[in-house]
Amino acid sequence: MSAVPMSHDIERVARRLFWWRPPAEALQDTRRFLAQVMTYGSLEDVITARRYFPRNEFEAVLDNPPAGVFDDRSWNYWNLLYGRYPPAPMSERSF
Repeated sequence: MSAVPMSHDIERVARRLFWWRPPAEALQDTRRFLAQVMTYGSLEDVITARRYFPRNEFEAVLDNPPAGVFDDRSWNYWNLLYGRYPPAPMSERSF
């Protein structure tokens, strides 16, 4: 996954979706960042992220999602959007 140059608009998304850590730190883990955008992001957040990350990086998140981020609705939506029907089972956290 690629590194993203810090800009005001992507920093705003990172600050809103990762309120517990600095934006630069949130953007270091592209897979987790995009999973948060795909699950909790507003339409504006998604549009902003799509300006910085190519389609294949969103698809890579679906190939290897971080456990515990996606909910059923967002998982099904993004898989359908990328032509993955039926979607693979979501990853689960193990304790």
